[in-house]
Amino acid sequence: MAVTKRDFSVEGQSATLYTLENSKGMKAEVTDFGAILVNLLVPDAKGNVDDVVLGYDDLTGYQTNGSFFGATIGPNANRIANAKFTIDGVEYQVDANDGENNLHSHMKDGYHKKIWAAEVGENSVKFTITDEDGYMGFPGNKEFSLTYILDEENGLTLHYHAKSDKKTIMNPTNHTYFNLDGHKAGSIEGHSLMLNASCYTPVVKGAIPTGEIATVKGTPMDFTELKEIGKEINEKVEQLRLTMGYDHNWVVDDWNGELRHIATVVGPVSGRVMHTYTTLPGVQFYAGNFIAPGSGKDGAEYGRRCGLCLETQYYPNAVNTPEFPSCVFGDDTEYDSVTVYRFE
Repeated sequence: MAVTKRDFSVEGQSATLYTLENSKGMKAEVTDFGAILVNLLVPDAKGNVDDVVLGYDDLTGYQTNGSFFGATIGPNANRIANAKFTIDGVEYQVDANDGENNLHSHMKDGYHKKIWAAEVGENSVKFTITDEDGYMGFPGNKEFSLTYILDEENGLTLHYHAKSDKKTIMNPTNHTYFNLDGHKAGSIEGHSLMLNASCYTPVVKGAIPTGEIATVKGTPMDFTELKEIGKEINEKVEQLRLTMGYDHNWVVDDWNGELRHIATVVGPVSGRVMHTYTTLPGVQFYAGNFIAPGSGKDGAEYGRRCGLCLETQYYPNAVNTPEFPSCVFGDDTEYDSVTVYRFE
């Protein structure tokens, strides 16, 4: 499976689009701008091929990309309370870009807005980025890499690795929005979802976890069996009111750092099935509650809840919550994780 590439530049910004394709008709296209997943073409059971990720036709859309379509987020995904944290007695201040909190490291200077170095393999593309101690407020001279790998079993693997010369937060994720009926298909509320997570992390205003690990049993947060996303998304309960729908971290059952199946999504029209696997302890299921109305690729019109994210991660605000698995790496401990999206 050879990897091909083509120019993805716009005036004032050079970029390259890389295409990975297998013999089953699945194709992934990724760019060195933000290590973004631009297109993901997947056949259904009848052989019909659709692009199942939201995005833009060209680089111009990704230069703004307020919803983070397809983006690789780093060095830290999700939220940090009060936009500050302490490591080994030293307090660090980062950008307060989500009210008083920090979201996704930095809106303008985050990794999703930078050019990554690219290295092409037989069926893979490895993107690498470096930054200096203090960049965006985070400690350490850091190197992050993300390798996209497409296999013959219709699986797209995302392998992350990172190292730093100081202890720092290392918690990257991918912010792709999926619609298994095709990116133009509209609402994902008819999709069915199962999460191998019997607990989640409740939040307060600002979507900061309380520190509690709460059971999903008897609540709209229960996806331990396949359930339509729209069935309870508008229930008048505090957790859904705070985030205008699902936008929470679910706690992976029996997490031990090994690759395990954490989620299944089913498209109601196409019948496409996506299984998600990860080595990480949490997954942010975001139902696209705040996707702003606007135009996407191929003439699509996007809007609220037209795509869903399964962002594998360490829990939000873990750096300030000692009870949560630690997202601090560096010095003599390197970061490594794997997430796989597999289709049938």
